[in-house]
Amino acid sequence: MRASGVRYLLGQGVENIWKNKMMAFASFCVLLISLLLVGLSVLVSINISSMIGGVENKNEVIVYLQEGTTDMEVSELYGELIRIDNVAEAKFYSKEEAFEDLKGNMSDYEMVFESLGEDNPLIDAYRIKVKDISTIEDTLAQINMMQHVEKIRAPMDFVNTLMEFRHIITIICGVIILALIIISLVIIANTTKASVFARRAEIQIMKYVGATNLFIRIPFFVEGMLTGLFAGIVALVVTWLSYDALVNLLTQGTNVMAIFGMTSIVKFGDVALPVILAYLVAGTFFGALGTVFSTRKHLNV
Repeated sequence: MRASGVRYLLGQGVENIWKNKMMAFASFCVLLISLLLVGLSVLVSINISSMIGGVENKNEVIVYLQEGTTDMEVSELYGELIRIDNVAEAKFYSKEEAFEDLKGNMSDYEMVFESLGEDNPLIDAYRIKVKDISTIEDTLAQINMMQHVEKIRAPMDFVNTLMEFRHIITIICGVIILALIIISLVIIANTTKASVFARRAEIQIMKYVGATNLFIRIPFFVEGMLTGLFAGIVALVVTWLSYDALVNLLTQGTNVMAIFGMTSIVKFGDVALPVILAYLVAGTFFGALGTVFSTRKHLNV
């Protein structure tokens, strides 16, 4: 096909949007709503995972050291701890620090602490944060095998509950997103079929006068592609503005949100590039694909 023919077909595709503006607008709205539903659901899912990760990061494992462990042995143990892949951070927590913290948290029992005098019943420890709580048991087993470790205190009940909660949330979000994608595809397919069906006579006339299938399909393809692209752009702008507004609203009460791990909300800028590509590519692809499949039936004249 010559360049002039390609330009003509592209122009026809653009012109068809204006000629059939009501059906084009209907397709645009369906694509827009579908993209918004799926896109916002994915962003919510990402944030739920991030918030759970924020709660996970607050988990702390206390490794108590044996009485009489020397400074050199304490330093050597630190080197062994940070070499464990799942250990994100290890901080030495001396018994003096622990004793001062205990007195600060139990100020009503000042008489008891005074009766101890210079005696400190606590022992040195390391405070450890793990990267992935799902493998915490293996991490604890590695630490238990190290020398100079007296015992380990880990919030296993909380860890198990959190892991179960994360598993349930992942399944629920996955099912919702999959259902929305299927529903959106069905609605898009029906809308594009209705749009093409309204112009079936035009297709049949072109077919009777000798137009090839490709010649007929290209304007519909361009029309669907542009409609999907516009829907993707508008969906992106709406998502961006609404998401930033919601994040600003939620992060105003910083202290309250921090309790629930809300400080780990994902900023739109962190996911902007994949979201932009997803909206534009998905809108363009499904808009064009819908029209191509919808014209197939009417080409068999």
